[in-house]
Amino acid sequence: MKTHTPVFRAFITGLLFITTGNGDSVAQQLTAVQNYGVNRPGVVMVRTVFSADVYVNKMQLDSRHFNELVDSIQKEDSSGIVYTPEEKLDIVLREINSHPNRFFKASLDYIREPEEITSSGTGFLITADGYVATNCHLIDRDNAFIRRQFFLSAFQQITEANISALENAWATRFSEQQKSILYNTYASVYARLFSMVLYDLRKDIFIEYSVDSANGNTSSIKKSAHVIVKGQPMPGKDVAILKMDGDSTLPTLKIAQDELPRVGEQLFVYGFPGPVTNNNYVATESAIEPTLTTGIVSALKKSVAGWPLIQMDANINRGSSGGPVCNEKGEVVGLTTFGSLENSGGLAAGLNFAIPVSILQEYLDSAGVIARPSETSLLFGDGIVFYDREFYKDALKKFRQVLALNKQFPGLAYYIKDSERRLRQNDEKKSSMIRVDLLVFALFLFGAIVLFRYLRKKGIKPKA
Repeated sequence: MKTHTPVFRAFITGLLFITTGNGDSVAQQLTAVQNYGVNRPGVVMVRTVFSADVYVNKMQLDSRHFNELVDSIQKEDSSGIVYTPEEKLDIVLREINSHPNRFFKASLDYIREPEEITSSGTGFLITADGYVATNCHLIDRDNAFIRRQFFLSAFQQITEANISALENAWATRFSEQQKSILYNTYASVYARLFSMVLYDLRKDIFIEYSVDSANGNTSSIKKSAHVIVKGQPMPGKDVAILKMDGDSTLPTLKIAQDELPRVGEQLFVYGFPGPVTNNNYVATESAIEPTLTTGIVSALKKSVAGWPLIQMDANINRGSSGGPVCNEKGEVVGLTTFGSLENSGGLAAGLNFAIPVSILQEYLDSAGVIARPSETSLLFGDGIVFYDREFYKDALKKFRQVLALNKQFPGLAYYIKDSERRLRQNDEKKSSMIRVDLLVFALFLFGAIVLFRYLRKKGIKPKA
């Protein structure tokens, strides 16, 4: 058997890479940079907006009892006990807090408080025409939880309005401690005397993702979506398949085979963690850029219902739920779903769990949805690998094919522009090298002519 040299083997390997095309190259092991470049376009933000109107009785201060309280304080002034205005106000607020039912009563009028609560998380495109995979708990909050959040939000706004009204009526400004006393007072009153009623509860689901604009900058698009099929929030199978309008050229992520990853395998996790998305020092337009964290498969566990879970040490946070967990080939092996809690109630770092794609596949099958990479993503993935290996001409060819199919493909403008720039630099280097070679050759030729004439003048014949 003939043994090939290392150079020959490297040549054959490179030739096979170049001739595979249509995404086969992306199925190879990717670096972290390539993994992000390939998958970032298909990662989307999932927002569920719950809205409703909260109605509550208007609160009235009982003038008779309040005046009696003020009169009693004034009588103490006349008896020789002198209070400062601040001390008088403290006495009034403490007395009202101790006997809220005596000083407040409900009126027949209602306050209407429109409320809106947004639940944000992550998802990823699995088909070119707009099917999205995510967690069920992002779109299917428990009704009791929603009602509680609405009432808390309405209570806060109504209470702040009541405190502001008291400040105006009494021509004063409450200290933070006095405001705290009033908050407790109003909480007690609303809990005992007033009922809050929720009307017209609505739920709207939106998918938000980045696109390239006409000027080459990055912007975002928000589209409404609807539920195709869903499971149940944990401890149920926390999976949902959504559908938004698509044009059959959207970027996608590739789903791995049903096999579970092995303990110790490298993982790449994408998401929109809340501490980043809501950070006051981060520009709002960059909130749509997904965050990449890495880790390994720490263990393979089972849920309380008996189906498998992937434990990983990649960092996640609220807002990362529903995001894709990818292997080193860039394929999705799971969905980020939940973490572990410390005794303090915060998330325990590095003890997080993903639902494997075998569970996702159950819902895809039940809905008749076939997850497959889009043509644009296959071409773009090949272009990313070419680009990372500095084959800029081949990369540019792939990127321009993507551009012909989808002019808004996220991140495409950057790669086209940079590939063209690097090709120009390479051409300039080649031109510079050619000029140097020509100059060296010209100097060598000139020297040879001078030497030949010198030898001829001396009558010395060059030896053959």
